[in-house]
Amino acid sequence: MRFTERVGRGGGDCCEFWRSAMGVRGLQGFVARVCPHVCQTVDLREMAEKHRIDHPDCPPVIVVDAMSCVRRWYTPESWVCGGQWREYLAILEDFINAFMAAGIKLVFFFDGVVEEKKRDEWIKRRMKNTEEIARLFQFVKTYRQQPGREMFVLPSALPTFTRYALKSLGQKTVCTLQEADFEVAAYGLQHNCMGILGQDSDYLIYDTCPYFSIENLRLDRLVTVMYSREVLCRVLGITLTHLPLFACLLGNDIVPESMLEGFWNKCLIDIPPWKRSYNRRSNILLSVANYISKIPCSYSSLKHLEEILPLASDKTLLCRGVSSYLLPGQQSPWVPPNETNCQMLSFQQQSALCQDKEIFQLAKEQHIQSENYSVFNILSHGVTDCSNSLEDDYDTEIPGQALIYRPARQHIYSILLESGKGGTCPSVKEWFVYFGNPLKQPDLIQPVQPSVTGGTPSLKTLWLAKGPDVEKQRYSTFLACFHLQDEMEELQALEAPVAGFCCLLVYLMMQVSSLSLEDLNAFLALILCLKGKSAAQLKGLQLAQVDSRAVHLGAVLVRGLTTLLMANSACGFPFRMDDLMPWAVFDGKLFQEKYQKAHRGCSVEELLEGNESLYTPFQNLKSLICKICMAKSRTIQSRPRGDGFNTGREQRDFNPRFQQPHRSHVVSPYHNQMREFTQRHLQSQGRESGHPHGRKYHHPPR
Repeated sequence: MRFTERVGRGGGDCCEFWRSAMGVRGLQGFVARVCPHVCQTVDLREMAEKHRIDHPDCPPVIVVDAMSCVRRWYTPESWVCGGQWREYLAILEDFINAFMAAGIKLVFFFDGVVEEKKRDEWIKRRMKNTEEIARLFQFVKTYRQQPGREMFVLPSALPTFTRYALKSLGQKTVCTLQEADFEVAAYGLQHNCMGILGQDSDYLIYDTCPYFSIENLRLDRLVTVMYSREVLCRVLGITLTHLPLFACLLGNDIVPESMLEGFWNKCLIDIPPWKRSYNRRSNILLSVANYISKIPCSYSSLKHLEEILPLASDKTLLCRGVSSYLLPGQQSPWVPPNETNCQMLSFQQQSALCQDKEIFQLAKEQHIQSENYSVFNILSHGVTDCSNSLEDDYDTEIPGQALIYRPARQHIYSILLESGKGGTCPSVKEWFVYFGNPLKQPDLIQPVQPSVTGGTPSLKTLWLAKGPDVEKQRYSTFLACFHLQDEMEELQALEAPVAGFCCLLVYLMMQVSSLSLEDLNAFLALILCLKGKSAAQLKGLQLAQVDSRAVHLGAVLVRGLTTLLMANSACGFPFRMDDLMPWAVFDGKLFQEKYQKAHRGCSVEELLEGNESLYTPFQNLKSLICKICMAKSRTIQSRPRGDGFNTGREQRDFNPRFQQPHRSHVVSPYHNQMREFTQRHLQSQGRESGHPHGRKYHHPPR
């Protein structure tokens, strides 16, 4: 079976695809259409055997560009309900085992940062995803079914949790300090890897190990397509040395295409008729290759190009662009030796917010090894981001997850930046997608100290100290991020995954006043019934219909798990990260089933599938959560919704609570999000923006 067979079209974007552009625009299609000999079918088993013979001291390793593979890995039939996490984990395990059986080791790389030069493209993709998700919700509301694969969107936070899934399966997983393609290419070259597995035409430009296609991989036979740089160069009439300049003159992340139109037109005039292809983009590729094949490979040639191109005030763009493709130890005749390998240096020379070298180094190591979540980016340059989630922008009752969890993040930022030590504590720049946020600039979020008895412990204490007292401090500081420090004894008595899940449920119940007893019953039945179910059982679960509000709540809950990961990382890991993973506590289809039954008024016995042993744990957890909420003046009311639902389209545009405050507005550290909405936002400064659906409205600081 072809690995990608069930993925379908699905479009080129996904909700957490950080990559601004998958290589040189049009190059992959050009290779397939105009020079198919570049695409060579290869048997990875045979290549592994040859690698072992040629390199007896170096076992065959394939370095995997995971961000370009995630979409191909997620093949469970259900994707809209929040994720079939145990199914997905089994799929990843099968993927790994197929390579292990051939004696091939895999090393997985994930983008660990959105580079600022890619931010504009990141924003464009987020806006496009917002429109796609709006259409998806309209489909679900109209037909009460999951759309076809042509509307496919990755479950919320899938790339984040894929890192931890692979790590839990014993794989080497690297989270990068810059965009992954450079580090993937560098690792492949430096470690004499058998090849790179991904789908990014930049790997045709880097002078590194062979490049294999994930899109064409047949997992059962370990056969795929290898793209040959040498054949590409022969077709284009250039050499490997020309490829970085070739990529830059076609437009990339450093050299904008808009600056190259005039140059392309001149090149097109000179291209011989016999070299012309079927479309303009292919002809541009051929004519640019034809141009550079005729100029000397020298720095003076590049300087001449910089003079004739309209590069605005920055005449170093081409030089920087070519340098960006040079891996450590490589040089190019196009650039001076002292300007090579600037990518890694530029990152390492940034001034960090965290001035404690020991703490900073530990955070960096944990980041690279995929052990912490978001911590290093905050400590290094005070920026964090979150892509789209499967949220219904027309549901006026549920705030955006970015804003639901912001008070908790403010406490986490305070712990990380140690705001209680006096002096000015820097704001954190948040690039979070939520309804009404045009992403023109980041939200500036002020850290807020959590309420910890005796004051917030230092990072040195939380991360480096040992002993039972420190373990207690870690746990209580974690709970304080969610205002649950007074409930430590009761929560610690629970199994760790259940305790983390209950923290999240209490926090959600306090933040979102529209959540009901039926919602709580559904969540509790979910975690209790999930424990005994295998991936195969969950795969076999069939849904008669899909409820759009349950889709939204599933996404909110899964994003909450990433907030737990961030708090856990900041507080020195009072929980094992594995205990906070979605496959331990959530399944999209199972939640849909429990949600629909709870809102139809089914009995607790039916919710718990007739399992009498779950009745007492269910009542105990429900009583605990209701008691904690009651102590905080939140009474959880019954509000059954039956099988019907409100499309919600009528209210969003005109509701006075959707006004946007100043972008540096600081949300109060803990409050009932909905109860204080109207008063807080009517007093704040508003700002208009265009909605992707054509309306104008005010941005909600939900």
